[in-house]
Amino acid sequence: MSFKTKLLLLFFFLLCSKISFAQQTDDPVIEYIIESVAANQTEDYDYSELIDRLNFYKRNKINLNKTSKEQLQELIFLNPLQIDALFEHISLNGSLVNTLELQSISGYDLETIKNLLYFADINTPTGFENFSFNKLFKDGKNDLLIRYSRYLEQQRGFSSASNTSSRYLGTPERVFTRYRFSYSNNIQFSLNLEKDAGEKYWNSNNGQTGPDFSSASLYIKDLRKIKKLVIGDYSLQFGQGLALWSGLSFGKGADIFSVVKPNIGLKPYTSINEFSYFRGIATQVNFGKLDFTPFFSYNKIDAGLALNPLTNLEEISTLQQSGLHRTLSELKNRRRISQMVFGGNLQYNYRKLSVGLTGYHSNYSQDFAPGKSLYNQFDFTGSSLNNVGLNYSYTLNNTYFFGEFAHSLNSGVAYINGLITSLSPIVSAVLFHRNYQKDYYSFYNQGIGEGSTAVNEKGFFAGLQLKPDRKFELDFYTDLFKFPYLKFRVDAPSTGYDIFSQLSYTPNKTTRLTLRYQFQNKQQNDDIPTFVNTLSFVKKSNYRADLLYQINKSFALRNRIEMVQYQEENKTNRYGFLAYQDIIYSPLSSRWSGNTRLALFDTDGFDTRIYAYENDVLYGFSIPGFQNKGIRYYLNARYNLKRGIDIWLRYSLTQYNNQQTVGSGLDEIDGNLRSEAKLQVRFQF
Repeated sequence: MSFKTKLLLLFFFLLCSKISFAQQTDDPVIEYIIESVAANQTEDYDYSELIDRLNFYKRNKINLNKTSKEQLQELIFLNPLQIDALFEHISLNGSLVNTLELQSISGYDLETIKNLLYFADINTPTGFENFSFNKLFKDGKNDLLIRYSRYLEQQRGFSSASNTSSRYLGTPERVFTRYRFSYSNNIQFSLNLEKDAGEKYWNSNNGQTGPDFSSASLYIKDLRKIKKLVIGDYSLQFGQGLALWSGLSFGKGADIFSVVKPNIGLKPYTSINEFSYFRGIATQVNFGKLDFTPFFSYNKIDAGLALNPLTNLEEISTLQQSGLHRTLSELKNRRRISQMVFGGNLQYNYRKLSVGLTGYHSNYSQDFAPGKSLYNQFDFTGSSLNNVGLNYSYTLNNTYFFGEFAHSLNSGVAYINGLITSLSPIVSAVLFHRNYQKDYYSFYNQGIGEGSTAVNEKGFFAGLQLKPDRKFELDFYTDLFKFPYLKFRVDAPSTGYDIFSQLSYTPNKTTRLTLRYQFQNKQQNDDIPTFVNTLSFVKKSNYRADLLYQINKSFALRNRIEMVQYQEENKTNRYGFLAYQDIIYSPLSSRWSGNTRLALFDTDGFDTRIYAYENDVLYGFSIPGFQNKGIRYYLNARYNLKRGIDIWLRYSLTQYNNQQTVGSGLDEIDGNLRSEAKLQVRFQF
């Protein structure tokens, strides 16, 4: 199919299709929030932390009259100006008496209010009011979830013909167990146990014995001067992510305000991602206008080691983030080195001004090996590192200023400065610039940018949001960036830019039309064989259309069509195409609910792959990357067995055209099919 034909199909699709919005899943608001920030993420990105957080606040609503800025920032969809406007309204008029008052607050349209009231109210109990241990166990909520999943076709790693050194040592199923206990918003205990496909249920290596992955934390909030206390696994998220940010982080997306990171600080860690978290103890103590957050962490982490021929000592060649321990080599690197991190954050808050100072020390049991390629000659070496960071935010009238300066002692710096401003009731803007030096080091660095970390990059971002009325919304941004030093597959300083635009039209409560266009142009090595590598520009265009429609109270439809055009200099253009149809069944009174999708895809390979968010079981997520040619189908079903017991089933099937195998390496499957089944049971008591 030619590109022009697909383009004509796109317009025909827009004219003829009607697609659902209001009740896409059991949690339509949560799905919409995830899609708004997930534009540039990949299929291995872990959203379980965000899904867990939003579902928690759905059940344990925030009290808007007694909340904090940090807590509202956890909701992601509220921007700093909206949060400040809420506190300003309460300061001037007193506590909210009715949720209808939200309509009088600057920046709060009907959609924002609807989303906010999904997770918040004005009369929910907070704090340790009339607390007793009897009430703790009487009013506390328990949530136990067990999930089982596996591919139904045999992968090569499980074949008996494979020798022990090149096969998976465990069983093909993935098993996840999740337990939560919560008392209001003030006491939370979480426990996660997980075994990935190919792993053993119980491992014993490097002096460690136990489940392949386990994570637990006890979180206490608002106990007199102790604003937060976490014992066990936790995350730290300060400033704009340059000096210290662990856990979930977002980049550029459809929500232009998501580039401004929320200064949440200390959080319990509840994700199943086996990397980028702390294990130990941390607390946030309030002293009037000052908050002090000291922390200590000691953890064993995965790493690959290599022998240095000069010193005859082992050095860290890679920190492994996959969390997979399926083969002898992967198991050998499991929890192989120790990491100790300690430090603190001091935050000063006065009215609309916030200033934070962060300092911490990281120490590893082995030195990091120096880079062997020219592009990583400035990578960190040694076994210890000291980091400091200074972040600020200030609201002046309708403008929110933010920024951070970070320094890895004895090496480079990184800084970012920007603003969000409401130019009028219908126009808002985001501006920021960044400068990340090539020798800036931080093991917990998730600053916003084109690269995956805030290193070796300069850039300027400008975004604009227009809401002329409740029906229309236009979001637009452009991001100019350059890399002063070499990168992987880029053997010279390089430049590029990114343009994004999205138009949303919502004529009524049951219909939404969304059109999206994104264009990126950046340099990489030209693969034409020459004595010296030269750079060429690579251009990528994405076109997407959604039209959503609610049929009735039980049924909804949803379609999407998306196309990609990939252009390299002196080469034939490559294309990708994806179209899918969803059917959602979600009656108010039935014990059954579910949804299904049929997707068709046709792409010219890896560079033109297309990602699409999929409905899944509760707390699960799926964002597969579609490449090559074929169809994909999935079916989700939920059954409420009785009060407090729910069962989920999921089946998915992908069929590829003209392929003899699916996957690669030990994941390879003979044939052109790959199917997966999931069973999940939740007990609430």
